[in-house]
Amino acid sequence: MFADFLRRLTAPAPSPLNDSDARLALGALLVRLARADGSYAQDEIDLIDRILTTRFALSPFEATALRNQCESLEAEAPDTVRFTRAIKDAVAYEAREAVIEAMWEVVLADGVRDAQEDSLMRMIAPLLGVEDQDSNRARLRVEGRR
Repeated sequence: MFADFLRRLTAPAPSPLNDSDARLALGALLVRLARADGSYAQDEIDLIDRILTTRFALSPFEATALRNQCESLEAEAPDTVRFTRAIKDAVAYEAREAVIEAMWEVVLADGVRDAQEDSLMRMIAPLLGVEDQDSNRARLRVEGRR
């Protein structure tokens, strides 16, 4: 279903993503992070829906439909390293920084920093080209809202 999208995303010189494709790619990273600990709970699903609703100004119905697509894309996407590097090459820094903040929301949703989720965050942020300091500031912003 997403073969053409993934082929374009992982091409040697990917083109910048249009808004729809960027939403899919960045949403798929949220799903990948939520699934990292082997549990993909309803509270994580609800949080991803809220993040997608807020970040992309979607209706709840549209956010659910997008998350469903993101779940399918995440299942088909290549390893995290190639996937995140491809996104880095195709998405503006500000959008990547915003998704890091959203990812911290998913990590901290249950109040516990799971080791697998933490490990994935330590890997994803630099692969997306997001500086450690920016990732840390994003985490602190999320913690400050809790």
